[in-house]
Amino acid sequence: MQIIAGTCDFRLPGKSAVAIGKFDGIHLGHKELLRRILAKKEQGITAVVLTFDPPPEVFFGKREQKELTTLQEKRDIFRQMGIDVLIEYPLDAVTAAVEPRAFVTDILVHQMHMVYLAAGYDISFGDKGMGNAALLKELSPVLGYELDIVEKICLEEKEISSTYVREQIELGNMETAANLLGEPYSLIGEVMHGAKLGRNIGMPTINLLPESSKLLPPNGVYFSYVKVFNKTYKGVTNIGKKPTVSDENQIGVETYIYDFDKDVYGKTVTVNLLHFRRPEMKFSGIEELKAQMFRDMDAGRAYAYPALSTENYSR
Repeated sequence: MQIIAGTCDFRLPGKSAVAIGKFDGIHLGHKELLRRILAKKEQGITAVVLTFDPPPEVFFGKREQKELTTLQEKRDIFRQMGIDVLIEYPLDAVTAAVEPRAFVTDILVHQMHMVYLAAGYDISFGDKGMGNAALLKELSPVLGYELDIVEKICLEEKEISSTYVREQIELGNMETAANLLGEPYSLIGEVMHGAKLGRNIGMPTINLLPESSKLLPPNGVYFSYVKVFNKTYKGVTNIGKKPTVSDENQIGVETYIYDFDKDVYGKTVTVNLLHFRRPEMKFSGIEELKAQMFRDMDAGRAYAYPALSTENYSR
């Protein structure tokens, strides 16, 4: 996959099928847009995703919220889905003020040779976000591109959106979040050295420090899948500050992996959060903490882990 970032000065060589959006938390609605442009590859058309860096909400100061999907995670997902070109279009005072018609004409059509556009009915772009689906429909016959306005996908009669996904993750509703995303919510990071408390009490764990921009669910214990060395294992994950044994304020991700004893320090690991078991607690001491950790481990062994799927657990 070709990545074009940090520049407005580019030109794609052939016809392109384009999807535009923030793609934060690449949920089922986003994936439908992506499937539409990927289908055009059969006609020799390049599948292109156009995102903005930074996202419009961040640039205009409307929010300071954590990301469902980090920049690197987006790149990995797009690459694995088969996207040909990812354009991370720089958003600044000049590019944000581009007149919507000029954005379609000059950027989408002239620079990107767009012949097909898949978009949601609530798409907005250009100066003050005034570009919309109505304008795209008006310009379609004039500029010669096919417009495919994709209806929202619903779960239990509620529209799937990044906001909906974020709400569920912040509540710890990992099963609902997985249904909205089409896969479990994942945390990716490099395995770091910890205090080795788990190893000392017979329950060795791996420690991740996710990117600071990544949205974490509530502190507590989760049943999880862990992908390492291209193999997926069952696990129990604790997210939090470990108040029983630490006074530090740093939130970490610590996972016990069943039937696993390999050295993974420095390796990149993916943790899929499946089910919230209990909130983080402060115990009277190590022995009480140890007893609870083993109860969590036993509960994980009894938990009905969802069937593994190549599509859902590929990252």
